[in-house]
Amino acid sequence: MGNRVTREDFEWVYTEQPHTQRRKEILAKYPEIKTLMGPDPHLKWIVSGMVFMQLLACYLVKDLSWKWIFFWAYAFGGCINHSLTLAIHDISHNVAFGNKQAKWNRWFAVFANLPIGIPYSASFKKYHIDHHRYLGGDSLDVDIPTDFEGWFFCTPLRKLLWLFLQPLFYSLRPLYVNPKAITRMEILNALVQFSIDLIIYYLWGLKPVIYLIAGTILCLGFHPISGHFIAEHYMFLKGYETYSYYGPLNWLTFNVGYHMEHHDFPSIPGCRLPMVKKIAAEYYDNLPHHQSWIRVLWDFVFDDTLGPYSRVKRLCKLAKES
Repeated sequence: MGNRVTREDFEWVYTEQPHTQRRKEILAKYPEIKTLMGPDPHLKWIVSGMVFMQLLACYLVKDLSWKWIFFWAYAFGGCINHSLTLAIHDISHNVAFGNKQAKWNRWFAVFANLPIGIPYSASFKKYHIDHHRYLGGDSLDVDIPTDFEGWFFCTPLRKLLWLFLQPLFYSLRPLYVNPKAITRMEILNALVQFSIDLIIYYLWGLKPVIYLIAGTILCLGFHPISGHFIAEHYMFLKGYETYSYYGPLNWLTFNVGYHMEHHDFPSIPGCRLPMVKKIAAEYYDNLPHHQSWIRVLWDFVFDDTLGPYSRVKRLCKLAKES
């Protein structure tokens, strides 16, 4: 159990990401897929319901003992918060109000951020476009672990610790790998978020605030839903850098499991990604995919060939900003 993993570096490739070519081939064969692009009319109502559900939960937990605060944060509130981070992921692709209403999408992401307790949405948007444009790009795709992470978290116990600390690495890694200037939207995101945190504290005390933030940290760390972080791009089979998952947890995560389909067509909202797979079945049915996010976490921890180094990396040229 204490053996180091055999991999000592990332899997360097010298080809372009596979999604660009597959997108071209699928659209040439099935042009009707373009009709799936555009906003999801239900997303804003689903997200609003989740936000208000968490505000109600803040009122309900205000008098609970601390042990029950953390229990419900992990078992309930954190699940909603993790789901909201994935709603923010969808919103970052402008699928709440469409590409012509970019500001509405940005501000709705700030609204979806409120139960998470920590400002997140504006910074995520800033970096997520690079993850799609430069998938696996050295010093560009901040989804890739650092060399230190790959080197140090190399035994089952250390990999388990790394899973617990995922929220910390995801928030700090961009500042080290690809620092960018703070934007006006990030400042506004923080001002709105901390104002709401203070209002909740003023109304109901410290426990609801801890309930929200603890749920976010716990459920973005070692939690069944967090299996998607590993499942999406960690190289379980050589030659494959993106994987889908078609199981029931997609119901809680805005179909983020349909990850190959998402990277092929990022402008298609999660609710329509199953239709992409159905229409272009021959492009996806024979590709490797995951059956269980819990199994993904188990294999990641105990398989000595897997670890933070199990990612495809490539050198990418910076695209010209439009």
